[in-house]
Order: sequence, then C-alpha cells, then structure tokens
Amino acid sequence: MQLAEINKKLGNTPGSLPQLEHNMRDLKIPKIQQRVTLWVHPEGRVIGNLYLAQTEDQNEQPADVVNQDKAFLVINREDPNELRFYNRNTIIRVEYEDSQEASTEETHGIPCQLHMMDGSLINGEICEKMPPDFPRLFDYLNQQECRFVKMYVDNDMIYLVNKSYINYASAL
Repeated sequence: MQLAEINKKLGNTPGSLPQLEHNMRDLKIPKIQQRVTLWVHPEGRVIGNLYLAQTEDQNEQPADVVNQDKAFLVINREDPNELRFYNRNTIIRVEYEDSQEASTEETHGIPCQLHMMDGSLINGEICEKMPPDFPRLFDYLNQQECRFVKMYVDNDMIYLVNKSYINYASAL
C-alpha cells in the first residue's frame, strides 16, 4: 500500500505526512526509565535502565516487567551506552532504589534469608498481598505466576530475585 493510500484511509489531506507520523506516535505507550542494577550470569553486574509504562490506567513497576512471560527484556545500558535485550533466565537479580514503593497495610511481611547458588545470602522482607490462609514463605515462593521474588532489603532498596538461582530460603 502506498503512503498516499494510507493517508487517504486515515482522512489526511495531500501533503499531510506529519499527520500520519502523529497518528503513529499516538499508538506508542509513554514510558519512563527506572535505573536498575542487574546481576546477570555469566556477565556479572550490569547498570542501566528498565522501561516502565506510565499511563492514566497503568503505573508499571520493575517487578511487572521482569515477571512478564516474554523471554527477553530491554535494558538501556550506561556503559557501554547501548540497548541490550537480556534473557530473563540469565538474570540472577535486579536491584533498584524506590522510596515511593512501600508496603501497605494489606500486605503480609515475611522476614527471610535467601541462600543463593553462588553462596551469597540475601536478607530482607517479602511484603506481598497473600491470601489469609496462605501467608507462609513456602506459599509465596511456590507461586507459579512470578519468576522473581520481590524483597525489601535496605531502607529504599528492592531486590527482584530469580527463583531459579535460589538454593534455599529460610524464614527469620
């Protein structure tokens, strides 16, 4: 289909190419960048930004992005400055600072320690909405819909830990 035919179908007048471009921009979802540190196997530490959708209806969080069913996620790297597409299976954890994201009264806090495959330990608290009859660490870790465990670590630090790299977990 020729550009003139597309413009005609859209109701644009001849010479209104910017109008077509404007219509295409309207289809894009506005996104903001959230600074994150990824620990990726075998690469190691990666610093960059995740893209989060921000609309009237949607306020996407990093956990929403990393827990998607898609195989890859987009990271805007800082050094080197480039876009990369990381396989979610190779991401050990995602760390970010967020003073806005806090647990609510509706959430259930579970202090715990994660023993990672590389021997490292992560201490923190899982704060999630859980059914009243299943508020245990075991129940949270076995939720099938989430690949990454969300832990509140220090003050404003949040870790999203890939369950595949957890050797074992213990409640504190």
